[in-house]
Amino acid sequence: MATRVVPGRSFTLRSVLAGLAVGTVICFSNMYFGLQTGWVSIMSMPASLMGFGIFKLLAPHLRFPFSPVENVLLQSVACGMAIMPLGCGFVGVIPALNYLLAHDEQGPIILSTWKLVVWSLGLCYFGVVFAVPLYANTSPQFAPILLTPSRRKQVIIRERLKFPSGFSTAVLISVLHGGGRQSTKDELDAAAKGGFASLVPQDKPPQSDTIGSAATDQEHQQGTEEDMSDKGDWAANIKLLLLCFGGSGLYTLATYFFPILRNLPVFGSIAAHSWLWTFNPSFAYIGQGIIMGTETTLHMLLGAVVGWGILSPIAKSRGWAPGDVDDWEHGSKGWIIWISLAIMLADAIVSLAYVGIRGIFTSHKATRIFSSLRHRVREHGVSGLWKPLSHDYAPLLNRDVEPTGRQNGTVERAHAEEDEDEDAPPHQRIGGRMVSIGLLASIALCVLTIHIVFGDLVPLYATTIAVLMALVLSIMGVRALGETDLNPVSGISKLAQLFFALIIPQSHKSSVLINLIAGAVSEAGALQAGDLMQDLKTGHLLGAAPKAQFWGQVIGATVGAVLSAFIYRIYTSVYKIPGDLFQVPTAYVWIFTARLVTGSGLPYRAKEWAIGAAVLFAGATVTRTLAIGKRWRPLIPGGIAVAVGK
Repeated sequence: MATRVVPGRSFTLRSVLAGLAVGTVICFSNMYFGLQTGWVSIMSMPASLMGFGIFKLLAPHLRFPFSPVENVLLQSVACGMAIMPLGCGFVGVIPALNYLLAHDEQGPIILSTWKLVVWSLGLCYFGVVFAVPLYANTSPQFAPILLTPSRRKQVIIRERLKFPSGFSTAVLISVLHGGGRQSTKDELDAAAKGGFASLVPQDKPPQSDTIGSAATDQEHQQGTEEDMSDKGDWAANIKLLLLCFGGSGLYTLATYFFPILRNLPVFGSIAAHSWLWTFNPSFAYIGQGIIMGTETTLHMLLGAVVGWGILSPIAKSRGWAPGDVDDWEHGSKGWIIWISLAIMLADAIVSLAYVGIRGIFTSHKATRIFSSLRHRVREHGVSGLWKPLSHDYAPLLNRDVEPTGRQNGTVERAHAEEDEDEDAPPHQRIGGRMVSIGLLASIALCVLTIHIVFGDLVPLYATTIAVLMALVLSIMGVRALGETDLNPVSGISKLAQLFFALIIPQSHKSSVLINLIAGAVSEAGALQAGDLMQDLKTGHLLGAAPKAQFWGQVIGATVGAVLSAFIYRIYTSVYKIPGDLFQVPTAYVWIFTARLVTGSGLPYRAKEWAIGAAVLFAGATVTRTLAIGKRWRPLIPGGIAVAVGK
């Protein structure tokens, strides 16, 4: 059966330019929130919605309609830009190098703008190039270079992991371009497990001649009324958008003249000065909370209450953190961050362990082994597990069961035929040779640019190992993202830091610096490979060309990397960092982790509380993982969200 070709132009200049415009807005937003809270969002759904709104307003001037596959390209470009503030380390590692690295740790390291650009370009490609072919729609020639040919097309086409955010974005685009028609729950469930182009908006079926001839005027009138209603709705939405934009801008302007608006002492002046209990009614936080959703924001609120309302007073009153509360080194702010770090590590380790174990036990080979073991137990009892099978069973089994080699060949051929039916048309796929060369070139570029920026402070072998480790960890990150909608990049980077603490001696003069750089490289690869896989899932459901998405992501990553460097330079030139507005909590997490794994100790009593929190949230993560799809799952706090809230 031939794969259907979805109508519409897969790659257009107008979609790329609109994606760059939308991505620029998101890039500024993510840099702002990243420096403040350490939390960024890929914003694929807002990007698609904003892109659709732009072309809706420009509809009278377009030569051809704005199609769903163009919207997929637009949001791929925008999302490629959106993750660069985090992916290039501008909300964590770079501030740590600039402001927190001590003199005996080869710091502080102040990078010029051009070196920031070089650093960004070195980190922005290999995750993108690695993500597309391994898990999506590449040609089979690429498989040997990854040494895992059985995993080609595994998570999207064969296993059809849902990738909730990517699926939701595909549903949104389908609804927007389908005239507002909303699918039923059964249709959405079927589409989530469906194949290529399963969510392409369907045209309305034509009426029969007997009915159509009598209802033509009525349908025309109804269509005119619907068009007028749509125009009215969009005018109202644009008016609301401008109103919110203006209100947020006025509030931000007012905070420059009245700084107290950023920290309202709603619990009293004593609590505000002694414990930092204040309220920031920023419109930007409201918008970010709407995007993240109720579940995540409530879990972050829980983390804030526990961390600042319970643990901070306990640590201060008992003398475990004797300094001022806002002192990162000796105050309770620095003390509770170790609890947050323990929660992040526990959440990441459990999530990655689950993905790895599940992948092993659900593989085709493991299924055959367990089937054989069940047969032995059924025929011989428990002793059959170690008792060799009698030879007289072989002929009996061979009559009913096809030989293993022939059976495996049949299964593989069936998978190949099914993959061809569920994959994009051959001319829309990504050439294996192109991606092979691109991956090797991007790895070489990453190693070279880091050497240019840091020189001999970071050995070439350390950077090379970090890149290869990122490729391995991204496999687990992508699977976790596909099943749980959470990419545990924070934990992945911490695991990389722990690994490099084992191979880089503590006596090395640049041990902390190398640890930070290695963690940043690993995080960049895993973040890009994971979050961009959401875009590929969206495109797969809507029938977009993988080749167009690939180039869209490369363009977005390139522009986003350069733009992020300049945005970071603007913010650091205008604002004090660390300061009241930009406290860069993620930078402290990075530097504290690097110092811990390279030999520095923990604050008093932080070890016991960190272990307790890790055990508690390891159990919570196991419960949340096993409860996917259950109504009560949102009641179990998510480790990453709680840790960020603290």
